[in-house]
Amino acid sequence: MNTLCKIYKYGYVMLAMVCCLALVSCGEESLDYNHPDVDLFVKQLKAGKYSAQSPEGLSNVPKFAKEDIEELLKYAEDLTVIPSFPLAPVSYSAGGKLRLGECILWTVETIRLGHNASMGCKMVHVDAENYEGIYFLTDEEVLDAAARYRRWWEGRKYPRTMWTIDPCYDEPLCGSGYMWW
Repeated sequence: MNTLCKIYKYGYVMLAMVCCLALVSCGEESLDYNHPDVDLFVKQLKAGKYSAQSPEGLSNVPKFAKEDIEELLKYAEDLTVIPSFPLAPVSYSAGGKLRLGECILWTVETIRLGHNASMGCKMVHVDAENYEGIYFLTDEEVLDAAARYRRWWEGRKYPRTMWTIDPCYDEPLCGSGYMWW
């Protein structure tokens, strides 16, 4: 009888552990690195709990595609300061606050170029001599950059023709005085 009680007790302990594990894992939403969800990505960034990893095990920006740009641009004007942003291991961070919208614009620019837009997700003035805070954009300038990216994306919906005269057709920051460092 004593052995049977031990088996039942062990069974209850195991069942309790499985239930707890199930509750914990259900509470954490996982972001698929290769097929990311924009809303979940933003939610995790704001909470400081970005969790997707590349196949190499690195915490990089997920593999967003051109199809994600419109959804990403919905967050481009969000100036929420986020605790961190998943940049490539060779990236440079010179401090300063990380604004969600500016990091989202970096993600869009990375998609546009097909490679990392810069070593960090902060824009600077074109006359910047280095990556110091005095050259970083103000909130108003980030909002201006977001509007420029939105106009650029809207313009992409119409094909370029031989009559297209816009020299900034495929350059969102053209004429802005801003650049990615």
